Amino acid sequence: MERQELIWQNGEFVAWEDAQVHVLTHGLHYGTGVFEGIRCYETERGPAIFRHADHLDRLAKSAELYYLPMPYSGEEIRQATHELLRRNSLKSAYIRPLAFRGYGELGLFAKSDVDVVVAAWPWGAYLGEESKGGGIRAKVSSWRRISPAGAVPHAKASGSYLNSILAKTESANAGYDEAILLDERGFVCEGSGENIFVVRDGEILTPPHTASILDGINRKSVIQIARDLGYTVVERDIARAELYLAEEVFLTGTAAEMVPVREIDDHQVGKGEPGEISRHVQAKFEDALYGRAEEYLEWLDFVEPAADGAESAEEIGRITPAA
Repeated sequence: MERQELIWQNGEFVAWEDAQVHVLTHGLHYGTGVFEGIRCYETERGPAIFRHADHLDRLAKSAELYYLPMPYSGEEIRQATHELLRRNSLKSAYIRPLAFRGYGELGLFAKSDVDVVVAAWPWGAYLGEESKGGGIRAKVSSWRRISPAGAVPHAKASGSYLNSILAKTESANAGYDEAILLDERGFVCEGSGENIFVVRDGEILTPPHTASILDGINRKSVIQIARDLGYTVVERDIARAELYLAEEVFLTGTAAEMVPVREIDDHQVGKGEPGEISRHVQAKFEDALYGRAEEYLEWLDFVEPAADGAESAEEIGRITPAA
């Protein structure tokens, strides 16, 4: 992680090394937090945050599902994020907003205040620089995705990712790039941090919401792009064997972006290289990310440069919590 100058924490811009919490913070003990992973891309028109409003809306909904009263509105967090990118001179960055129960008291009936932070730093391809071009090797994990009866899969909650960490660690220790989890019924769910797509007989298949998946924003983007390109996209249950019989498989997520899968459980996927459909959709998706596709410009939240004569960092007032 590349250290930056500032982090936005509870309405203030503080030095990177000073953004700290108490060891008895509730979220540290129980995982009572929700977060987002967002990317800002350097485009010809300036830095642009991909689907920023959608991410902040999901953050608010995740907080609501876990009874976390948000002290800042989505617009306040958006403005803070823009200012954070400007102050840190970031034109391309990974952005991490996080809301969590802070210090105050422990116990399972959480009443501690909610803290909110936004950090941003440069971060390359999550699964390696060569992953988007050459594809990755994946392993079906022995760990199953947490049942929706015992968790809230539509919330991006901190504690839920313990499940993903187990799967990711298992796959990495076995020499693979990524893990694929099955749901409690044995159907394909998703990667440890990505949604999954399978190409069979020319159709693009992806697990439905009932398969314990995260409602991925890049997933939504790729589904729309694929349909706009004329492909049939079907949301249905996918059997494990279909992964091995697929012509193509690819993953989508903010950190990973869009990554083809060339091998699963030592079974070659298709020809063992990114397929034609994956490449076609990936190219248009990359155009959308970098502002080269006019039809998807509405997905970009452009970060305006600081105006001439703007106040200094010390003079800009703090952002106060929403009423």
